[in-house]
Amino acid sequence: MTTLIVNALVVNENTVQELDVLIENGHIKSVGKDLQHISADKIINAKGQYLMPGVIDDQVHFREPGLTYKANIYTESKAAVAGGVTSFMEMPNTVPNTLTQQLLADKYQIASQTSLANYSFFMGASNDNYEEVMKTDPTQVCGIKIFMGSSTGNMLVDAPEVLEKIFANAPCIIATHCEDEPTVRQRMEFFKEKYGENVPYNIHALIRNEEACLKSSTFASNLAHQHKTRLHILHISTGDEVPLFEIGNRKNGQILLSDGQPKLVTAEACVHHLWFDAEDYHTLGNKIKCNPAIKAPHHKEAILQAVLDNRIDVIATDHAPHTIEEKAQPYWQAPSGLPLVQHTLNVMLELSAAGKISIERVVEKMSHAVADCFQIKDRGYIREGYKADLILVDTNAATLVEADNIYAKCGWSPFEGTKFNSKITHTFVSGHLVYENGNFNEEVKGERLFFNR
Repeated sequence: MTTLIVNALVVNENTVQELDVLIENGHIKSVGKDLQHISADKIINAKGQYLMPGVIDDQVHFREPGLTYKANIYTESKAAVAGGVTSFMEMPNTVPNTLTQQLLADKYQIASQTSLANYSFFMGASNDNYEEVMKTDPTQVCGIKIFMGSSTGNMLVDAPEVLEKIFANAPCIIATHCEDEPTVRQRMEFFKEKYGENVPYNIHALIRNEEACLKSSTFASNLAHQHKTRLHILHISTGDEVPLFEIGNRKNGQILLSDGQPKLVTAEACVHHLWFDAEDYHTLGNKIKCNPAIKAPHHKEAILQAVLDNRIDVIATDHAPHTIEEKAQPYWQAPSGLPLVQHTLNVMLELSAAGKISIERVVEKMSHAVADCFQIKDRGYIREGYKADLILVDTNAATLVEADNIYAKCGWSPFEGTKFNSKITHTFVSGHLVYENGNFNEEVKGERLFFNR
């Protein structure tokens, strides 16, 4: 099937131009100003709408296998494509944890049958699966995930000799969750003694504090520089960590430093750390409890500035759903994590409309730079020959977040009641129009991501 999109405002590689785009056999066949004479099976007049490369979310938790009562790859990929996310990279803290190559292969098999978006899965590291980690194929797998803080499950890697070995020999990029575990545990005990069970919600930012994040991120960064290992530090939540990261710029499919050398340590900001701050605990409570914690308002501004300065390279979600019943438990029992993937682009377009970041930079940080950071093959740009992962966005329409239009299986969102001044109208995944104005075509599934490594 061929699809011709005409008169679109194409946002790509730091420009916005009115162009036509022809999709054929899953790829972008042509991009130009005069394609309207071409006959196609489907023609979309996108006058006044933005056409962007699909969002690539490099950090999600879709809970399958083992935790499918609150999410699965099908439901969460459905929420993703409705929000303009055409590719995701999913984390290994499922049940069982993804700590063997066979368990990793099992997840790819599930996704091939059920995912509406393109997919990749991180190989998990633990204190005792070094040999399995080393079998990871860098051309087939997005990366290796290390929890340097026991955020979830039993995947804390805290044995120094294991960390040294993995960093010294990793076959591909390492992605880390950085919170210093002894600091977090010490703070937890302090506040348990002080408050007992009757804890104010905003205590979360004081337990998982700036010191815990900076200490762990510094340790990981030092390991990467010592071993010349490609490291990606996830969900930066403090301005304190920003000086750890050098300014990088995209060039020739890589993120490079000013001297032309590849940037060794890259970083990710997440939409909830750019949107919420500690003041929001008073109204949202456990609904915005996540690890690392949402912190004081000045951190939100510092993280955004680091995104603009190219010290922080990509924007993602850390989509991590739990049931509303789980979130309604008292603070100490309530799990950490937020469902975010359906509204990640809406959030960033809202910040763009407020003049805080340009739409070109939104596309760079959510598509181009993610593709370059992970060296994803033929995706993340609107280029002839690339896979047609494309989205149409109407910034003259609105999205009101309500319980009945949330596609995540958990059925709730921290954005409920929010009216975003943008609407994702069409989502193409590898050329297939999977989402159009609230309707899904699920006949074709997403594809596995591959990597130029």
